[in-house]
Amino acid sequence: MQSSKFLGAASALVLAFGFASNNAQAAGAPAGTVINNTADVSYTIGTVNTTASSNLVSVTVVEIIDVTVTLQTAALVTVSPGDTGEVSTYRIDNTGNGPEVFRLVLDNAITSDQFDPVAATPAIYLDSGNAGTPGAFDSSDIVYAPGSNDPALARDDSVIVHVINDIPAGALDAQQGISRLTAESRTGTGPAGTTYAGQGNGINGAVDAVIGLTTGDDFKETTYRIAGVSVSAVKTQTVVDNFGGGSRPVPGARINYSIAVSASGSGTATNVVFTDNIPANTTYVPGSLALNGAAVTDASGLPDDGDYSATPTPRVRVPLGSLNTAAGTKTITFSVTIN
Repeated sequence: MQSSKFLGAASALVLAFGFASNNAQAAGAPAGTVINNTADVSYTIGTVNTTASSNLVSVTVVEIIDVTVTLQTAALVTVSPGDTGEVSTYRIDNTGNGPEVFRLVLDNAITSDQFDPVAATPAIYLDSGNAGTPGAFDSSDIVYAPGSNDPALARDDSVIVHVINDIPAGALDAQQGISRLTAESRTGTGPAGTTYAGQGNGINGAVDAVIGLTTGDDFKETTYRIAGVSVSAVKTQTVVDNFGGGSRPVPGARINYSIAVSASGSGTATNVVFTDNIPANTTYVPGSLALNGAAVTDASGLPDDGDYSATPTPRVRVPLGSLNTAAGTKTITFSVTIN
């Protein structure tokens, strides 16, 4: 793709959006640099030393178009179905050797994932750096309008870009959705070495532009992973004393614990294990451990897979397997006596 560039507008955009140098490694000498060379030959005729100069040869450095996109936030983000306003932040670096204007393209329809994130309206913002925390998304950032305020970057300069996505309510636990941001040169893209005659920007005017190793564009992806299930535990207790069935917590009284474990949300939690340390100043009542009213043996390694352990810390343990809303509530009960 080939287009003209507007360097005056580019300079204005640099000021407006607060683009900042970030020590990016530009591709050598600035575009438009003129390299001149002459050679000298010295010789002697009789007693006279003489120098002859060659003709002048010159070459003008062409523009190399290169760009690098890097993620400033996590590449893998845990979300829940229906989440909104998920912010991913990217940095666009002009690593070519001349000023360049870049178009930003958001693609959420990646075929290798399980759901498509939904781009917010608007979805792409240019970080202004003028308020709040530079580099963090805030109300001062500027809505990106393709073709209107495409980032114009001098060599070695960069811009911070924020992408806002929503998560579809129908996404399922453990599914992943990918959002891809691409920055592509408005001069053109293509295989390395592709030449755009007269389309480059040099320090002294137009020069040829040549696509560098990045093919004139680059992208990075944010992956959203659904973790749409949460597990909760609700614990209750009753006290039975040893003076005729009262509820006074005297030494020797028995505390009966009941813990209801359940899952909520759209997904499934796997490898759920219930563990409860025996409180200090109490003693576990042997044989009191039960799951949904069915006794669980205290010994480890038996088919019921629950156990009581006295060391290093006294505790009861019951594996619950996989839990989701369809599995309902799992109720664990056990008792201790007050020392």
